[in-house]
This record gives sequence, C-alpha cells and structure tokens, in this order.
Amino acid sequence: MLTAGTLAKAHLFNTPAKLDLFRDTTFELLANYAIELRAWAFFANHYHLIASFAGATGEQRTFLRHLHRELAIRLNQRDGRPGRKVMYQFWDSALTYEKSYLARLHYVHQNAVRHRLVTTGAEYPWCSARWFESNARDAFVRSVYSFKIDRLSVMDEF
Repeated sequence: MLTAGTLAKAHLFNTPAKLDLFRDTTFELLANYAIELRAWAFFANHYHLIASFAGATGEQRTFLRHLHRELAIRLNQRDGRPGRKVMYQFWDSALTYEKSYLARLHYVHQNAVRHRLVTTGAEYPWCSARWFESNARDAFVRSVYSFKIDRLSVMDEF
C-alpha cells in the first residue's frame, strides 16, 4: 500500500480536471511499469494505492520518483508554476497478511467517505469503489466491506 501527500498538505489537485490529471498520470505510469493496481483513491492533497509490484519492470522507488516527477511537471505546466515542488513524502506498507490486505482494500475504497466527501465510496469518481463493486463477485465485495477499518494504522492525516 502506497500513500503520498503534497508539500505542506496543499490542495493542489483541487478541481475535477486536476484530479483527472492525477488519476490519469498515475494509471499511465502504472501501465508503463507493468504494476498491477488493486485499489486507488486520489484527493486534492494525497493518494492511496494498493498495487502489486511482482511483475513490475522497475523498482517501487523508481516508479514513485517517476510518478511524482511527472505529476509535478504536468500540474505545474497546467498551473503555469514551473519548478514548484508538488509531492512531498510517501509511506509504504507491505501487505503480507490476507486480513490486512482485505481491510486496506476496504479502507481505500471508502476513504472518500472518511474524508466526508461522499456518503458512499462508489459516489467518488477518483477512487476504485465503483469499479470494485461493479467488477468483483458480490460475495467478495461483501467480504471486503465486512472488515473493520477503524483501527487501521494508515498515514492519512491530510
């Protein structure tokens, strides 16, 4: 699980078009690195990804540097702010236990609810909840959403 935030928690991706840029740039680079994405949530000042690097064509650190550089270049070009630092830090957690993985899937799918942006995760266009609920088997969706997330330790103070 990867989490990263903007410098000083600034709300730099503060419009639908900028959130689309955030999502689309990330998806493009994930595909370029052959990284398997399992869940995502993009916000004005941070993101969460759950991904598998098992078949990736590059290391996680290389991917993150590339992603954060591309986000800065593309956002700064759009805003007319060349050289502005955009992304600040990242945190990662290796998900080695199935229950931990499933709980974090739930967490990422419902993170927009936690941030009080929507009442259900599927309503938020920049997260994977709608995709997950439409593509996964109903029993798996119910199983994932049954995991408690109130005690998870996830960097998310944005």
